[in-house]
Amino acid sequence: MRATVMFGAGDVRVEKVPDARLMEPTDALVTITRASICGSDLWPYKDMAQTQTGRRMGHEAIGVVESVGSEVRTVRVGDFVIMPFAFSDGTCVFCHEGLNTSCVHGGFFGTESVPGAQAEAVRVPQADGTLYVLPGRTDEALMASLLTLSDVMGTGHHAAITARVRRGGTAAVIGDGAVGLCGVIAARRLGAERIILLGRHPDRIALAEQFGATDVVSERGAEAIARVRELTGGFGVHSVLECVGASDAMLTAVNIARAGGAVGRVGVPHYAATPGSEPAFYGNIGINGGPAPARAYIEELLPEVLEGRIEPGRVFDRLVDLDGAPDGYRAMNEREAIKVMVKP
Repeated sequence: MRATVMFGAGDVRVEKVPDARLMEPTDALVTITRASICGSDLWPYKDMAQTQTGRRMGHEAIGVVESVGSEVRTVRVGDFVIMPFAFSDGTCVFCHEGLNTSCVHGGFFGTESVPGAQAEAVRVPQADGTLYVLPGRTDEALMASLLTLSDVMGTGHHAAITARVRRGGTAAVIGDGAVGLCGVIAARRLGAERIILLGRHPDRIALAEQFGATDVVSERGAEAIARVRELTGGFGVHSVLECVGASDAMLTAVNIARAGGAVGRVGVPHYAATPGSEPAFYGNIGINGGPAPARAYIEELLPEVLEGRIEPGRVFDRLVDLDGAPDGYRAMNEREAIKVMVKP
């Protein structure tokens, strides 16, 4: 079969690889109908050391189940499924607490041990706990939004939940990528009265405003902090959704949070120590978040997608076939595209 393989920074190729196959009795084999390139894929695209074997990429997908292991009970051949970016057994203490990304038998797609889903097919470990079976036939127009439930919509929602977004409160979203845009959707649906987007790309700003952003701050650093505080009477916001993962973004997040507020960080951190620890301490600001338990959020978010009340699929602004995946990485890295969908 064919798959997207990253061999080093800027070096993404579509290669013939061994066919995905069942390895454990709890596995399922899924033929991919849609996958996508994630903002977190751009970190290795920028700095991955060159390798000979490469890494098979992709952790967001929807598809059709082709075969299942002998111990799989709730997933059947022919089911149309959402594949969250992390696999989980659905039965451990953390899964029961809704924290599937900490599953004791879990892990992440796109690693050496579990190849990724920017491919024609993928092996899904712990199929019963991982895959979400969609009922009946699904409208083609909904595919993009369904795909976001595998990661970015769930991640934006996690940022809002861990930032303690509340009805009538103020929220700021740092980052105008797909996760940040989904964070705007999440903050709005949770009732935030004012949503400030920190971003600077006109096309993304326009989409954020359609999603519910009430204000836009395009400055950075100290100027951004001053502008947000100006907009909030000098106090800052109740909730900050940090959707980037850079140290400057985290420092901004802490400094725009209101005393007693919270920061929900979902950007994969690229810093050794959390910036802003002292102002966070003296402001009683909570710093929460981490890898979103996207599987746990599907049940809540899916009805709103199916009914068209939220349309997170609009973050996709480019569609490519598998051969187009390398250029999709380039386009996202150069900010030519917000988020690229891959249709093998």
